[in-house]
Amino acid sequence: MDKKKLTIIAVIIVAIVAIGAYFATSAGSDTIKIGHLPSDHDSALFVAEAQNQFESQGLKVETVQFNNGGDLMTAIASGDIDIGYAGITPVLSSIEKGVPVKVVSGAQTEGSGVVVAKNSGITSFDDLKGKDVATPGEATIQNMLLTYALKKEGINTKDIEFTAMKAAQMNDALKAGKIDAMITWEPYSSIAVNNGYGELLANTSQILPGHPCCVVVAREDFINNHPDELKKILAIHKNATDFVNKNPSEAAKLLPEDIVPDKSLQASVLNATNFVSGLDDSYKDNVLKFVDIEVELGLLQKSISSDKIFADI
Repeated sequence: MDKKKLTIIAVIIVAIVAIGAYFATSAGSDTIKIGHLPSDHDSALFVAEAQNQFESQGLKVETVQFNNGGDLMTAIASGDIDIGYAGITPVLSSIEKGVPVKVVSGAQTEGSGVVVAKNSGITSFDDLKGKDVATPGEATIQNMLLTYALKKEGINTKDIEFTAMKAAQMNDALKAGKIDAMITWEPYSSIAVNNGYGELLANTSQILPGHPCCVVVAREDFINNHPDELKKILAIHKNATDFVNKNPSEAAKLLPEDIVPDKSLQASVLNATNFVSGLDDSYKDNVLKFVDIEVELGLLQKSISSDKIFADI
């Protein structure tokens, strides 16, 4: 076979591959990517997915897990994720930096805990001085709440060794004695206490009662260009949230195995957690009060107005 024929064949092959890649990409262009954390705070999303609620509304959804809210918001900033379930702290930091994202619904309030190693002798926040405390990351709401608790007690954060760690790895580290304490989201705090290697120092409900925690956020281009899809997703979020609140035992069975190893324990955790949907005035006010606290702590440079935070849907 001469070179001319080989060249023609090569061009045809390249064209076929290119066309195939184009149609493969186009076929996936209608997929809505929703980011989440390995936490039961995102139970409404897990329930909706398990009950095929997205498919029933004609939506093609792909869920993507991230280690913490900071990583998730980075993915939203880059356009890799359309919607996310994330802590309010990394969301506010992203908005301050100009990331085109807005809060479209609440997800839950409170729901994290400070847990110390069994028999550690740590009985107060003051006892954390000189200790190694794990958090899910500097940009997380858990880190912010611990900072807030320490400031209230007059404790300098420089007196504590902070270690950023994946939530699931914290439990292994606490059990092995590699860290002295941790602040983490559910169900990991309850798992440590229930399994006997951790003792609860404080729930975040005690640190800042009623504080907002995880919210549902969406990129502004998704809000503007896909209003019908967003309305369906928010309706699904409400429906799944109502299911979790009314049927915690059944909801626990629908959560991912890698996040919820103990369904019985998880049912009690869900029953004690306040899952929310929508954005009423009371919820918005709580978020704005939270903004003021973050400014006070130096986590935000200045206050953020309501119209910059919340989507008008």
